[in-house]
Amino acid sequence: MTRKTRIRAAVVTATALAAVGTVTVGIGAAGTEERPSKKQIAALFDGWNAALKTGDPEKVADRYAKDAVLLPTVSNKVRTDRAGIVDYFEHFLENKPVGTKVETRINILDGNSAIDTGVYQFALTDHDTGEKSTVTARYTYEYEKRGGEWKIVNHHSSAMPEG
Repeated sequence: MTRKTRIRAAVVTATALAAVGTVTVGIGAAGTEERPSKKQIAALFDGWNAALKTGDPEKVADRYAKDAVLLPTVSNKVRTDRAGIVDYFEHFLENKPVGTKVETRINILDGNSAIDTGVYQFALTDHDTGEKSTVTARYTYEYEKRGGEWKIVNHHSSAMPEG
């Protein structure tokens, strides 16, 4: 085999390995990757939404990793630490938000990470006037399993630009 043929074979092999995703993370006791189901990842939103309903910003912040990044729906400020995340939710929770998913796509990346992205709506009640409103937003939650617990490591939410 010539040098040129060996290089071509190595490139083809590397390309094929990358295409089938042979890198394995999170090996389970039986030697196979323990991947969460899409239903398990979807339930993480339900837990986050339940934390919102408590009205306690600390409980909501507990859903986030220590180094999480939050790009929130109704604030222009990027939140990159627990204090910032708590601060955002102190104000957001005043409007008694209740989230409902409209459309969702879940990608399981490996046994320890997943992405949930789509569109959700928040029913809000103005804390001063009692007026009810709905905000529709795009969202992305990136989850990682850390210390046996699923945590939000990145959360982006932005109101729909067309209404």
